[in-house]
Amino acid sequence: MDSIDAWVWWLVVAAALGIPLVVTAMPEFGMFAVGAVAAAATAGLGAGVVLQVLVFVVVSVALIAVVRPIANRHAAQRPQLATGIDALRGRQAVVLERVDGADGRIKLAGEIWSARSLHPDRAYEVGQEVDVVEIEGATAIVI
Repeated sequence: MDSIDAWVWWLVVAAALGIPLVVTAMPEFGMFAVGAVAAAATAGLGAGVVLQVLVFVVVSVALIAVVRPIANRHAAQRPQLATGIDALRGRQAVVLERVDGADGRIKLAGEIWSARSLHPDRAYEVGQEVDVVEIEGATAIVI
């Protein structure tokens, strides 16, 4: 196997590792593919097979050791922009119809919502401002 054949084979390996990356969405395959591209570059420069394999292993392991923890940290973060009912929690609303432990109406984010008090013994009168603590279906739970 001469140096041209070696780098071509490494690129074939990189492409082959790209297929399971796309199919399974496992980023580790992409890191191995980058290692294979680095090995192809090493082969293209005329290095021996041992050095090519060593470059493949070192680059792949380094990427997994560095990139994977960063990716896991980002995946675990909550989105910075809350949408849907998540965006309504913590917002203030104005009571339109008396809100007690059973029912009532509030104006929340420009819309009229059914509401009930978090504490069944607590009631809020028309015009009072309340805080939304939860959304259950189409009902806002307020305090």
